[in-house]
Amino acid sequence: MNESTVKGRIVSNTGPIIALMIISKLGILRELFDEVVIPHEVHQELLQGKSVENFMNLMRITIYEQEKWIKIQDLQTSLNPALKGMLDIGEASVIQLASDIKPDFVLIDERKARKIARSMYGLKVVGTARILVEAKKRGLIQTVKDLLDEMRAGGYWIGDTIVQQILKEAGE
Repeated sequence: MNESTVKGRIVSNTGPIIALMIISKLGILRELFDEVVIPHEVHQELLQGKSVENFMNLMRITIYEQEKWIKIQDLQTSLNPALKGMLDIGEASVIQLASDIKPDFVLIDERKARKIARSMYGLKVVGTARILVEAKKRGLIQTVKDLLDEMRAGGYWIGDTIVQQILKEAGE
């Protein structure tokens, strides 16, 4: 993924949306891509996080609900039972929808889902950390490290190896 390829359509899973909401940078997706699509199942997973017991989640989801540029789309074909058996409903739906609509990229952080999307479906997969690197290249953010640290402090898991690799690519 580089500056010349960033644009077009991306289908996102739940985790990356949550990660970007943790750091208040969900709008990066709107700046990097022409169209951001999530399956209806991902939308439902996001709404499940809206809880009066967790004020921060309540605020994040309320903000998410106001972001009308994120297109919520139903699957065009039935969910592949094999996908449903191997992955959670959100990840399976992202891969199924991407298989149906052929986006430029899919945004998934979970390792198993990434591998299935690439190897079984031939999809171009990117993760949240890569999105931050591209945002820095475009001048949308100043530092990747601080935002990765903030994501991790907010409870979003990103492995040390990935962090080190991404920081090297970001020149940090």
